[in-house]
Amino acid sequence: MNKSKVRVRFAPSPTGYLHLGGARTALYNWLFARNQGGVFILRIEDTDRSRLVPDSVQDIIQSLEWLGIPPDEGPYFQSERREVYAQKAHELVERGAAYPCFCTPQRLERVREERRKAGLKIGYDRACRNLSPDEVKAKMQGGQAYVIRLRVPLSGEIGFRDFLRGKIAYDARELEDIVLLKSDGWPTYHLANVVDDHDQGITHIMRADEWIPSVPYHILIYEAFGWEPPVFVHLPVILSPDGKGKMSKRSGAFSIRDVRREGYLPEAIVNYLALLGWSPGDDREIMSLTEMAEAFSLQRLSVRGAVFSYEKLLWMNGEYMRATPDKRLAEMAMPFFKEKGYNDPQTILKIIPLFKDRAKTLRELADISGYFFAEPDSYDPDGVKKHFLRPGVPELLRELAGRLAGIDGWNPQSIEHALRELADERGIPARDLIHPARLALSGMTFGPGLFEMMAALGKAKCLLRLRRAAEWIEKAEGFK
Repeated sequence: MNKSKVRVRFAPSPTGYLHLGGARTALYNWLFARNQGGVFILRIEDTDRSRLVPDSVQDIIQSLEWLGIPPDEGPYFQSERREVYAQKAHELVERGAAYPCFCTPQRLERVREERRKAGLKIGYDRACRNLSPDEVKAKMQGGQAYVIRLRVPLSGEIGFRDFLRGKIAYDARELEDIVLLKSDGWPTYHLANVVDDHDQGITHIMRADEWIPSVPYHILIYEAFGWEPPVFVHLPVILSPDGKGKMSKRSGAFSIRDVRREGYLPEAIVNYLALLGWSPGDDREIMSLTEMAEAFSLQRLSVRGAVFSYEKLLWMNGEYMRATPDKRLAEMAMPFFKEKGYNDPQTILKIIPLFKDRAKTLRELADISGYFFAEPDSYDPDGVKKHFLRPGVPELLRELAGRLAGIDGWNPQSIEHALRELADERGIPARDLIHPARLALSGMTFGPGLFEMMAALGKAKCLLRLRRAAEWIEKAEGFK
């Protein structure tokens, strides 16, 4: 394979935000281009004007950038090439591979209903296929609206070879004369897709396997123009977590903007998506984009659908968070802290090393560390019963606050020394101080190491919260 000639494309329709399945398709194309020293193109297939979502193009571009797989060329817009498609459609008519159809929408609907009642395959009855040149000319001169349809053979086999699946063939009798150019001058997907892939020099088409039924029509268009088709690589679907069907919104599918809002890292997303249908050939799971590009090959793509696992994605995201330098993780997490009204970069940087081993997402990082920015407004009920509502706890908390107030240097070592010294003097296990102190300071019964947490909280906050917790316990209903 001549690496310098490889050109691949990601060609989404801007009818919604980039979803994980589309992102995986883009990723595989990007990885293949990088592996082969080729070019990755972004093409926006925006000819279906009725379904356009206004900000979806921007979302697609920003999502690819965020994932670290921006295009080498593009975006190209099909809406800017209407004249090209119209010219190509009429050229197909001249070549005898297509024909104008003057049937009205009302007639087409009537034919569909009649065929349905007769138990026939629902489709166009080819009424205009054999109009004479004079009839066509007369209808056009009369101003009748028309579409241009592909002239599909009435018999025989139309086949092609898919890189992953081998030969795929269709009986021509099962196909219909599809529309290539609509009456308003807009092309359909079939015509624009083939023309663009040829004009843009696409060598490999890597896309979802739901497009396989379109290929026989595309083959006929390639043949009519005398063009060589690209290599077809139809990717398996991503299955829903239960493995029973295609991933969909009903099964909890995320768009890229969704996973960004949930606090997933782009490195974790591309790593996880890459392994949903491809294997590097060894047991590696955590891989950078560079490593994936070096290992990527079409031969190691799977034909079987891969089951999406939120648990596995969450695990992988946690692995990436732990491996991310604290300063960069703090920068990435800043929007999630700001969303909660926490705007202190210094404090955020302090708590990152305390929580990065516990949080699985950036959002969770902000959620579980809120007590560093605001005093807890409640205490865990089970923790209260277990650690607060015991005789002597208020006095212990006040005494601990007093000891801590007098220590020199505020660091985990000096804090731990003061707490354990007090526990020894009182003849109690250190845990009888540690657990009530944690609950008093954070409102929770779990979290990072207590002494590291206290050092990051600061002396003033710790003393205030210990004393307030002692007052709260004494006022708590049912305390004896």
